[in-house]
Amino acid sequence: MTEPLGSPGSPRRRNRLRIVDELRRAGSASRVELIRATGLSRTTVSKLVAELQADGLVVERPAPGEGSAVGRPPMALSLTPAAGTAVGLDFGHAFVRVAVADLSGTVHAEARRDFDVDRDSAAAIDVAVEMVDEVLAEAGMSLERTVGVGVAVSAPVVRGRAERGAHILPGWPAFAPVDELEARLGRPVLIDNDANLGALAEVRHGAGRGAAAVLYVMLSAGIGAGLVLDGQLVRGHRGLTGELGHVVVDPGGAICRCGNRGCLETVAAAPALLDTLRPLHGDDVTLERAIALARDGDEGTRRLFADAGRAVGRAAGAVCNVVNPDLVIVGGDMVLAGEVLVDAVRDGIAEATIPAIRDDAGGAAARLGDRAEVLGAIGLVLAETDTAAIAGLAAGAAQNAVA
Repeated sequence: MTEPLGSPGSPRRRNRLRIVDELRRAGSASRVELIRATGLSRTTVSKLVAELQADGLVVERPAPGEGSAVGRPPMALSLTPAAGTAVGLDFGHAFVRVAVADLSGTVHAEARRDFDVDRDSAAAIDVAVEMVDEVLAEAGMSLERTVGVGVAVSAPVVRGRAERGAHILPGWPAFAPVDELEARLGRPVLIDNDANLGALAEVRHGAGRGAAAVLYVMLSAGIGAGLVLDGQLVRGHRGLTGELGHVVVDPGGAICRCGNRGCLETVAAAPALLDTLRPLHGDDVTLERAIALARDGDEGTRRLFADAGRAVGRAAGAVCNVVNPDLVIVGGDMVLAGEVLVDAVRDGIAEATIPAIRDDAGGAAARLGDRAEVLGAIGLVLAETDTAAIAGLAAGAAQNAVA
């Protein structure tokens, strides 16, 4: 077997890391794609890929969805799945979701648990840590082989830290989730706003693939947005870009948790919809129940989702007039209501935009559904974790397997 990565600082080591880095970022790639991405020659890529395969760091499989009835199917390279694990955590306002994936980004196990995250930060961390252990065990993976934990949180994130503020996460003002999770799990933790991570996931793997400018709108217990321009996430001066839910749509409306009146969240987020439904369907009605009613044709519930969608679309349309995206993606829990919501968002965008921008923006349901944020958290780990550390972990796993 060849040495794991070559001598420190050697050209061979650097080139091997470039290939590992590209596979880490892309999930999988053909040899031609590796040549194009790394700038290395065909001969060099072929030789280094063969070495990485011999070392057990890289595997080759038929490319997904590329089968052909004639000839040899196209092949794709990826990092050895068993070599390491990435964990994604999504702290919604009213739930915790955990997923674990291998180094190619393939999810092996996932779980969601309802919980009032806003009100009890310490207990939310307890729930998350417990779920990480459970989901890793279900997947047959270990915390020791986890390269990092990505966290999506329903709050602004500034320089890798959750912005503390009672109007965003009322129960979290004196609590540092990154520090606490690193202490409890013993692994590196990376954090970003949930809508930002949803946007990145959809642009890289979902409905936004191939789009240059995307506005991702996340509809759930809160309303947020992620903006990707020329492939780069736009965060703004303090990381506050995307607070779409706090655009004022009714100056005389209900008091919002941010302190203003009539924010979009007070008329179009899930809690506002459920408040309207309770007199009709009981105090215990949930978002899941409301979505089922809408999909089953209940006219009142469908009207409620449609009205919410148009309000969201009008707010998103104002953003479109400023940044001119080529696609608006609608995601989050509420998107499971289906076309009644997504069509209404499109209608609202059409009402609020000038014709040329309207023709560009369109509107599409998130392809990753309400999982986009946790998948984005996994992607954050795979994109930001040091490449040499991932390669070293993979090499160690390969050597242990041989032994």
